Amino acid sequence: MSRRPLGRLRIIAGEWRSRLIDFDAADGVRPTPDRVRQTVFDWLSPIIAGATCVDLFAGSGALGFEALSRGAATVSFVETGVAQTDAIRAAAAKLGAVVRTEVVNLDAMAWLRGTRAHFDLAFVDPPYDAGLWQPVLLALQPVLKDDNRVYVEWPKKITPLWPPGWQVLKEKTAGQVSYALATYRAPESAG
Repeated sequence: MSRRPLGRLRIIAGEWRSRLIDFDAADGVRPTPDRVRQTVFDWLSPIIAGATCVDLFAGSGALGFEALSRGAATVSFVETGVAQTDAIRAAAAKLGAVVRTEVVNLDAMAWLRGTRAHFDLAFVDPPYDAGLWQPVLLALQPVLKDDNRVYVEWPKKITPLWPPGWQVLKEKTAGQVSYALATYRAPESAG
């Protein structure tokens, strides 16, 4: 019986700076690279303290744990992989963050349809070949608080279509990864 490959990532800054957490590296899990995480959290530094966050397609949990380390109040990790959710739970226990986390082993779209929670900040990094960017952004809209920020990551070779009401605040490319920080504001109803 072969073991599933384990990965390890380092938290960049905050309360758990330089702490290592393990993740299940199978099934194409690809943590957001350190330099991308550094840029994203530099962008988020004015709003991260006390934020309620959701890490959709959490995989390794890198973005959610970085948010917690930098002062986010809570993070809901949503991931379909059982081994990945087990690793996220183990990392939360190792860091003493169980009370600040919710780890859900469920499809992100199904979870978004059923949750009653609302979030200041969302991390959206779906599997690159799934074509889920626009459907997830649409499903995310009702659970975002008014003054929200959403991190979105995609392969450089494609361009996601932003639904109405979305505004890209910052955008960059690093290697083969493109990413943006966006916000959603519901369009004013006519009438």
